[in-house]
Amino acid sequence: MQNLLSSSLLSKNLKIKIRVYRTIILPVVLYGCETWSLTLREERKLRVFENMVLRRIFGPRWNEVTGEWRRLHNEELNDLYSSPNIVRVIKWRRMRWAGHVSRIGEERGVYRVLVGKPEGRSPLGRPRRRWVDNIRMDLQLVGCRYMGWPRIETGGGRL
Repeated sequence: MQNLLSSSLLSKNLKIKIRVYRTIILPVVLYGCETWSLTLREERKLRVFENMVLRRIFGPRWNEVTGEWRRLHNEELNDLYSSPNIVRVIKWRRMRWAGHVSRIGEERGVYRVLVGKPEGRSPLGRPRRRWVDNIRMDLQLVGCRYMGWPRIETGGGRL
């Protein structure tokens, strides 16, 4: 895809390159992201990947002061690409999937896998971040307080 995104044939029309990114690259990268349990390091890597692709799409800019080509800064990329960043899309999809999981009930396998606790001893060290922990942090980010989501939602309520 690198050759296609930096092709001089498509450089005249940025809309086509952005459409290629949104319809081909993003769905492949975000496949199954609803169930991911991301750490801050992984979120940063995804943002770096997205900025790398957007820099390839938009190309370098001519600096009038120095008379040289320069790479776009992250703020300039955010201004040029008006859609939400990749991490925000993941959090939105994760919360949407959490609503589905909360409505299907405890007896279904999906609910038990995503919310349940494994049996046995846990390994030494800090516990790994679970999917439910990510949902809790996403809810706090949008201003909703976490209210024991798995237990309350089995009565048919919504997130």
